[in-house]
Order: sequence, then C-alpha cells, then structure tokens
Amino acid sequence: MAFYRSHTYPNHPSIPSTILTCMDHHTVAAISITGTCLDVLGSLYLAYDLLGGQHGPLRLLTRAVTYSVVFGVGYSIGLGLFFGLTSGIATGITLALEFNRAARGLNHYSLFWEAVFSAIRGLGIGAGLYRMLGVQFAVSFAILITVGQVLAYSRGMRPGMEYVANRGPRLTRRQFRGTVVRTVGYTATALICSVLVHHIDHAWSFALRVGLVTGVVTGVGATVNPYIEYYADNLPERRLGAFGIGLILCGFAMQSFQYWLALFDVRLT
Repeated sequence: MAFYRSHTYPNHPSIPSTILTCMDHHTVAAISITGTCLDVLGSLYLAYDLLGGQHGPLRLLTRAVTYSVVFGVGYSIGLGLFFGLTSGIATGITLALEFNRAARGLNHYSLFWEAVFSAIRGLGIGAGLYRMLGVQFAVSFAILITVGQVLAYSRGMRPGMEYVANRGPRLTRRQFRGTVVRTVGYTATALICSVLVHHIDHAWSFALRVGLVTGVVTGVGATVNPYIEYYADNLPERRLGAFGIGLILCGFAMQSFQYWLALFDVRLT
C-alpha cells in the first residue's frame, strides 16, 4: 500500500508533466504516534516542579527518553525506522530502570527482573523484525536473544556494571568485550533463525548487518553512557522547561504530518 500524488504543469515545460510521490501508510502512522508521545513527554518536562523536582520521576524519564533516542536513531539508520522505533523504546525504558537503580547506589535487580528486562528488549527487537521477515523468524529471534541476555546477566555482564556519571565518554575493556560478544551473538542468532525457521535471501549479509548494527549502537551507547547519566542528574530546571517546549513543538510537527499530506493531495490508493 502506498501514497501517490500526481500533478501536471502545462505552463512550465521545465517541470515534468507528472510527479509521483510514494509514502507508506505505516510510516505515516509511526510518525503520528511518535509525535503524540513527544507531546506527552514535553508536558511532563514542563511539569517538572509538580512531579517532585530533582527527586521526582523525571530523572528516570530523562534517561528513558535519551537512551530511546540514542538507540532508536542508531537502529533506524542501520535497520529501518520501524525497527528503530520498537527496539529503541524497549531498550531505552529497560536501560533507564537499570541505570536509575545504579545511580542511587543500590544493588542490581534480581535475575528474575533482569530476565523480564531481557524479554522486553527481545520483544522490541522481534517486533521490529516482524515486518521484514515474518512472525516465525521474529519470535524465534526474540526468544534466542532473550535467552542469551539472561545468560549474560547470570555471568555479571549487565548494563550497570562499572557505572559512572561524568562529562567524558568512556568505554572500558570489559564493555568493549561485551560489545564484541553481542555482535557475534546477534549475527549467529540471525543465521540460526535463517537456517532453521525461515530461509531468507543473502542470509550472511543480513546476519552481518544485524550483528554489526547492534554492536556499533551498543558500543556508542556504552561510550556516551557516563555523559547521559551526568546529564540526567544535573540538568537545570530552566533547561528542562526549554527541552519540554522543544519536544512539544516537534510532536506537533510530526502529528500534523498526516494533514500536510492531505493538504498537498497525497492520496492512499
């Protein structure tokens, strides 16, 4: 299903007689939903004082938004907008919960809750793969990735390890090793699912793409993590309000996108 727009310009010989524009309706829906979410988040930032100030839930919200954007943008560049949206949100929310606990000086969550976080991330990744490769591949990939993450947690490899909050980027040797293992694991999982569940064209190239994108995004996220944590705990109130206004404006622009399509006669056929 696609959008098509056709116009003719008889008085302008330099302009082609017909212009064809395509827009997938799933993309429009994703843009509108994202805009609504940004409006809600912006309103929460403007209500900073009502939510308890520095000791309220906005520190957790700031982490969730920031990590969702970092991972969502990275995944979108490598694997498409829908994949970036689902996996970015799932990753951002779960990382925010774990880092918020580490920032308070508390011990990590129990293995049960870490398994729940792994399942949420696996669900987000599986949802992103569903549109590309179907339900069987997506479910199998999500299950295998969840199991792999739980095994990593049981060995002490968790996002909050070696936690620090400062203004400089940092990537420790242990974090780098975890990134490499994650890259290899995602590549191998994609190959296994391709062989056993759903045969896809160019299985090796797709598996390498999934592994490398995941590894690069994970490495970048781990590197900028100290600055994000510092930012979450030390952002001034005035800047929070300005950030909230910016989110609301972006949300308004994205929500109005569907109406701009109607205004310029972009039709669904």
